Amino acid sequence: MTTSRPLALVNDLLALPGEQSWLEFKGNNTNPQMIGERISALSNAARLADKNHAYMLWGVQDGDHAVIGTGFQPSSERVQSQPLEFWLSQRLSPDVAFSFHEIVHPDGRVLLLEIPAATVAPVEFDRTAYIRIGSATPRLSDYPDRMRALWAKLQPYVWETGIAAQYVTSDEVLARLDYTSFFELTQQPLPDNRNGIFDRLQAEKLVIADVGGRWNITNLGAILFAKNLDEFDTRLSRKGVRFVAYDGNNRAANVVRRQDGKRGYASGFKGLIEYISALLPENEHIGQAFRTETVVFPPIAIRELIANALIHQDMTIQGTGPLIELFKDRMEITNPGEPLVSPDRFIDAPPRSRNEAMAALMRRMRICEEQGTGIDKVVAAAELYQLPPPDFQADNNATRAVLLAPRRFADMTTDERIRACQQHAVLKFVSGEVMRNSTLRERFGIEPQNAAQVSQVIRAALDRNLIRPADPERPKAGYVPVWA
Repeated sequence: MTTSRPLALVNDLLALPGEQSWLEFKGNNTNPQMIGERISALSNAARLADKNHAYMLWGVQDGDHAVIGTGFQPSSERVQSQPLEFWLSQRLSPDVAFSFHEIVHPDGRVLLLEIPAATVAPVEFDRTAYIRIGSATPRLSDYPDRMRALWAKLQPYVWETGIAAQYVTSDEVLARLDYTSFFELTQQPLPDNRNGIFDRLQAEKLVIADVGGRWNITNLGAILFAKNLDEFDTRLSRKGVRFVAYDGNNRAANVVRRQDGKRGYASGFKGLIEYISALLPENEHIGQAFRTETVVFPPIAIRELIANALIHQDMTIQGTGPLIELFKDRMEITNPGEPLVSPDRFIDAPPRSRNEAMAALMRRMRICEEQGTGIDKVVAAAELYQLPPPDFQADNNATRAVLLAPRRFADMTTDERIRACQQHAVLKFVSGEVMRNSTLRERFGIEPQNAAQVSQVIRAALDRNLIRPADPERPKAGYVPVWA
């Protein structure tokens, strides 16, 4: 039975003024070679036209788009003793997930071939790439300008542009997405009509128009503004932020709190931070003139590390999402995917994100800091609170940031002291300064009479080739990272 969306799609295609580079009408021409070449040509043309799919329709006259019906049954066609679809798939490269759909149109039977646009390389049939130009289907290599333009548009799959919910009504969109949160966070007035709301949601690629006057919610729209991620399939619902608190220092301890996030990252971010902050114990922080009670972990460090985990995760890894774990002596924030930048260069290296659209929108909403400053602020906050240095790890296809609870210099491990020294040198360097014994003493909260303790840490960092003298002729003039 024909479902409503394919029929609506066919009606929208028939309503176009004529064939497009990504759309072709056929009567009953079912030549297998022709179909293979058209799949290549239409797929490549769709990418050039910024379309997600291309289409062929059998049972339609080219001129007036009248439905004349077709008896073409691809499932029963065989070529060289092979099923037609298998024969085509064997000759297409890269693999193209094309699909045939039988449409029971009121005016006759129509067959729809849906062809995904090229993604990583031009689609070839029998080792030749084709392109659609007018009604012709020449070899792509004969048109080098078009080939260059196609390569410029090809890129790896961008998760944010994927479809989270397809062919939904405008009412369903507004019921599933916290659109008022979007306007509040982007500091835009809420439009007084539905068209205005959808114009903005579409401009931000949170939704895209589907056929038949309906809409698709993108992965970007769902992951940022879903009212309940469980209303989407498990590819998305499993990416909700999970929080677990233990009553000890390891995962064998009893779980005292567990929260599985259901809201989108943007609309739920403030509530998540408030929930975690309310659970944190307080610690006495000694300022220049007075003592104050503050939370164990600097709020800006928690905020930035959680935002980074959301932005930089590998969304293509299924069945897992960001995880925040609170132990008695530390907080661990883990996201799926190896980091794109080496952990020891998180402070100074230009940031790289797998999810650029999500990162850009979250920065506009001030959920995270300006590009490239978040980790700097995390490390600087740890120094201000005189905490052990944060630890950034790449482990088992995941990235983990560890915030350690307050500990005196005497109680820090050798590795922690050396890591703090290296991070301090990097912070000074990116600020146009150099690390000195006196600045590192201040970072650790060590009195001048105990400067020898800091000198030992500096020597150990030099021995591990993490820092070097800023001026080899004057070794006591200060230190910089070894790569500086």
